[in-house]
Amino acid sequence: MLGASASSEAASSGASGATLIAGATVFDGTGAAPRTADVLIRDGRIAEVGPKLKRPRGVRIVEARGKALLPGFIDVHTHWTPNGAPAALPQIATAYVTSGVTTVADYHQAPEAWAPRRAWLSELAAPHVRMTARISTPGGHGADWADTNTTRWITTPESARAAIREVVPYKPDLIKAFIDGWRYGTSPDNTSMNEDALTALADEAHKAGVPVTTHTVTVDRGKVAARAKVDIIAHSLQDREVDAEAVAAIKASGLIYAPTLAVYEPVKPGQAPPKDMDSPRVKQSFRKFDYALRNVKVLHDAGVPVALGTDAGMTGTPHGVSTLHEMELLVRAGLTPSEALVAGTANAARALGLDDRGVIAPGKRADLVLIDGQPWRDVSETRKTYAVFIDGRQVVGPGIALPAGNARTALAPAPAKALIDDFERADGRTSLDTLRTDGMDGGMDRTVQVSQTIDRPQGGKALALAAKMSIEAAPNASVILPLTRGSVRPVDATGFKGVRFDARGDGGVYQLNINTLDGRWRAEVEAGPGWRTIEVPFADLKRAPGRGGSDAPWTGADLLEVELGGSRPAGAKLWLEVDNVSFY
Repeated sequence: MLGASASSEAASSGASGATLIAGATVFDGTGAAPRTADVLIRDGRIAEVGPKLKRPRGVRIVEARGKALLPGFIDVHTHWTPNGAPAALPQIATAYVTSGVTTVADYHQAPEAWAPRRAWLSELAAPHVRMTARISTPGGHGADWADTNTTRWITTPESARAAIREVVPYKPDLIKAFIDGWRYGTSPDNTSMNEDALTALADEAHKAGVPVTTHTVTVDRGKVAARAKVDIIAHSLQDREVDAEAVAAIKASGLIYAPTLAVYEPVKPGQAPPKDMDSPRVKQSFRKFDYALRNVKVLHDAGVPVALGTDAGMTGTPHGVSTLHEMELLVRAGLTPSEALVAGTANAARALGLDDRGVIAPGKRADLVLIDGQPWRDVSETRKTYAVFIDGRQVVGPGIALPAGNARTALAPAPAKALIDDFERADGRTSLDTLRTDGMDGGMDRTVQVSQTIDRPQGGKALALAAKMSIEAAPNASVILPLTRGSVRPVDATGFKGVRFDARGDGGVYQLNINTLDGRWRAEVEAGPGWRTIEVPFADLKRAPGRGGSDAPWTGADLLEVELGGSRPAGAKLWLEVDNVSFY
């Protein structure tokens, strides 16, 4: 995926529009023995593969004698989160392409963010990114921190089918269902997804042509996933050794197993061992990882295809290098280096339903990696990246410069518009055509809130927020007004003095939050039963605690969202009505 702005900085094909990779030792991704061959690329596809191919007039030649040529690696499970390493989208993209990873599935974004992120990626040297819709249960994993647009909540077959129908217009590449409420033995399982709901979810997704992966970490829930006919089990079954019934069910279902060993490794590369190896928590982590390793081998030996996934972006699991390390861990689990390479190429492509990549053969997408080594003998030699091709264009290698956009950390800001939302639209979107979202606190016991537009007696609409606080130390409820679609591109509001809005409420203190690329800024306001207009100068904003960011002063040039809400004592209620939110 390389946009027009990048093409002038990457190596171009010859006058014929073709590139010939000459004399490489080709590992084609099928598991066949490596062989010496030329690979001809034309129009982003592999045109021919064979020894001593005829060289078309004007073809660009890449001499590859002594080097290994493999399909680009594919990671079926990543999280492009701002809490990962690296954190910003361009640097994440760079980490993957420089590691020879040419396709990934991202499980982190709200559907609203997919279109602007896809557009951003098209300007960079980046892997193909498969956007994933998330579906969980109330209080379930994935629903304990996100709004219901980012992670939809279901409990029944009817709600499962409705959730799929809601996300399909966004054109998801994959559906992730959080089906396992066993939180690694740290809390009771009261959030697992019912089998009938998962079965309906998978059926509805398949009708739309979208594969389904599950967050599954226990043997019993692995059987549920198999019976429901999902496509991928993501994460390791790690509560015990898989039994014969589970192996038979998983094999019979035809699903693919992506164990994400990298995220579960108790002592990750570069980390020091725990100081207290005898603590129950540490012992449990080693015990679970041992089960995870054993179960990969058992399932693989039974004929269950294994695919590469990492959960990269999570703590201690950096992007790019973790994909390569996952193949090393698969070898540690008992696969051969060649089998680990197939897991990271052909099997991963199959898991994502992508029959146009993952092997080196005529007609396939020319996503390729050249390596200084023989990784089918020593899989750690995948780290010796020499050159990378995406859609036939070389993006990494000697003399190849990455596009300037890969060095940036954010998109250039758009000019802020004065009116943010007057709540007159009936489709739940702001005056800026962005999707309003709810911002209640996180955790299994979350604040219950309802936000909806209402009629004002004097005419027009307003937004009403009503909430009952969760039983937590600092519960909160809010409505978030994104300033651009998906809160991806910031806006520059330096031409304004502050935020103005009409409000009335229960007489308590509320917060105006402005979320920026550099953290959250806050001001407290009060609202009683009568409507009044409130103005908050930017100069009155203070940095909100615990939301990251630097110590830099307010600039007003990197705004993402305006948020209105408040906090009350645990179990108490809050109500707030607002209208005509704008910059002034």
